Amino acid sequence: MGRERRRLLVANWKMHFVRAQALEYLKIFTERVRNINKTELVLAPPFTLLETVGRELQKTQIKLAAQNLFYERQGAFTGEISPLMLKDLGCHYVIVGHSERRRLFGETDEIINKKLRAALDAEIAPILCVGETLEERRAGRTQQVLEVQIRGALHTPSPPSGRGSPPPLREGLGERSEDLVIAYEPVWAIGTGVNAEPHEAEANALFIRELLAQLFSAEIAQKIRILYGGSVNPANFEGFLRQPNIDGALVGGASLDPEAFAQLAQMAERLSELS
Repeated sequence: MGRERRRLLVANWKMHFVRAQALEYLKIFTERVRNINKTELVLAPPFTLLETVGRELQKTQIKLAAQNLFYERQGAFTGEISPLMLKDLGCHYVIVGHSERRRLFGETDEIINKKLRAALDAEIAPILCVGETLEERRAGRTQQVLEVQIRGALHTPSPPSGRGSPPPLREGLGERSEDLVIAYEPVWAIGTGVNAEPHEAEANALFIRELLAQLFSAEIAQKIRILYGGSVNPANFEGFLRQPNIDGALVGGASLDPEAFAQLAQMAERLSELS
């Protein structure tokens, strides 16, 4: 039986590159991945490069993502970028709730919920990042943290004790709920060179999918893609790709090297061809 969900590989460039560097990267990367079609490839450059990169990607199957957005469509919000602006630039995806946004810029679940809904309203698929700190992991609270973050981002609080499960979340995100992508990124693994073990990432991805089945439905949960992120590189990527509930990766550091990121894409494509 073939794999139901198409594999997805997202490059988060974070605050790197100016235009000349981005164009040089694209020259190498697009050539290396020109025969890839079973795996969905996405680049998320900083705001200053969205137009430059987006223009180049029009010649390819690679999609464009933004790293952040504001939740209002327009107005007096100096320095912010609206979902309409991202849509105008051709963004298909936007990263929401990255741990760096939570930790460095004080983004709360309420803010993340507003951003997620604003993205869906603009027909941009949100990539919702969730993950535990090292302290939370050591305390055995990983899945508790994931549930709080996902419920908070989707604005579905846990039911009061003894009240049973809440009704499936359909009206909250509308018909595009299955466009949601979840990126499980343990905070302790981001940029540290220490990655989660594939079986550990799979256990948490399965937990996330089972939670999504409660919040939406089993059918929608099976369509939502779950990515792993956190020190992904060509040496460890295949182990994650072989897990049944991990559908790809959100890649930081390794995505800054076009050759390395192309290697990841080629690995995903080989496994997709075998599925």
